[in-house]
Amino acid sequence: MSATAQPQTKPENAGLAAEVRAVARAAKDAALQLSLSTAEQRTAGLKAMAAAVREDASLILAANDKDMAAAGGLTPALKDRLKLDAKRVEAMAKGIDEVAALPDPLGQVMAEWDRPNGLHIARVRVPLGVIAIIYESRPNVTADAAVLCLRSGNAAILRGGSESVNSSSTILASLKRGLKSAGLPDAAITRLPTQDRAAVGELLKLDDLIDVVIPRGGKSLIERVAAESRIPVLKHLDGNCHTYVDRAADLAMARKIVLNAKMRRTGVCGATETLLVDRRVARTHLPPILDDLAKAGCELRGDAETRALDGRVTLANDSDWDTEYLDAIIAIKLVDGVDEAIAHINRHGSHHTEAIVTGDEAAAKKFMAEVDAGIVIHNSSTQFADGGEFGMGAEIGISTGKLHARGPVGAEQLTSYKYLVQGSGQVRP
Repeated sequence: MSATAQPQTKPENAGLAAEVRAVARAAKDAALQLSLSTAEQRTAGLKAMAAAVREDASLILAANDKDMAAAGGLTPALKDRLKLDAKRVEAMAKGIDEVAALPDPLGQVMAEWDRPNGLHIARVRVPLGVIAIIYESRPNVTADAAVLCLRSGNAAILRGGSESVNSSSTILASLKRGLKSAGLPDAAITRLPTQDRAAVGELLKLDDLIDVVIPRGGKSLIERVAAESRIPVLKHLDGNCHTYVDRAADLAMARKIVLNAKMRRTGVCGATETLLVDRRVARTHLPPILDDLAKAGCELRGDAETRALDGRVTLANDSDWDTEYLDAIIAIKLVDGVDEAIAHINRHGSHHTEAIVTGDEAAAKKFMAEVDAGIVIHNSSTQFADGGEFGMGAEIGISTGKLHARGPVGAEQLTSYKYLVQGSGQVRP
């Protein structure tokens, strides 16, 4: 949508618009202060944040209990995303520790060279500025987004879903306490002051104050942000992920990987939604894999050939190949080798995470080169699609686009760069 086509603020929203602009203005000022802060300051702030989360664990869990009590209408997968326990709170704090231990990206010299005229040119990492993160359900995103933005010197404006408002608010209060202890500006991490959906619309107009918007949630949220935003959008689309079991796959390995890729946590974006199996090994490999999935409580939907092999399989329709279930449901299709698997994935996948199980190095190399996705995996589970598992400490999301960042978006991916040119009096002839 062009800027001229953007809806104007209605008179009744004037107060809300002013409130949202004030939050963004404060974040803009804080972003400048952050860009001038030292790596040591930011590291100290992160360590203090991790300590505050641990100290406030009981408060965070009590707030989450309130959110869970009000979550009656959510699907089991969304409830799993919303739910916090002691282990998940500790994982949140551990993730902050890991981000604190990462090399500071700001000021890193990405490349430098000298010109024949004596000019020295360096390309150096700098923050993006102000990042607005709009997300649903998962309260841990509050911590992930805040700490990654701080590590990379960006100010963050957070807008979590109403279903996680108590959890997210309590986590944010803990993070702010850590931020202040390091002498960093309070507005460096902030949130919209209301759950009014109109506030998001006002936020998306502020291209003079906000540099990037990152939506993380369901397809309807992503589509709304992409349609309404005047600000560049770093999109995290749905995770319609595939695992392909090749004719050269080790059966024991394939069984272990497929079961984990689908059933470890069905509500995460890296869960496998479609299983592709080479037709040549369908009779040997597919029945035990389907048996594992069925015993774990997974609903099986397959093509006619798969259904003929196992009576528990219901017939899939065309929409199943394009569906991110986020549930204990999997679609299964037989294919004629790696070429047909690649063609199916590139047609139906969401460019998120795709995996091949095979002992054939040539097939693996072809798959990894030709599949169009942010993450492509050989002989492992798609559930490793996670910034923490990549050693990034945390992530804001998995970018499925190709501009600026792709795959897990960590601290380094939240930077841009500028060129520093050092001369000694040169003028251009």
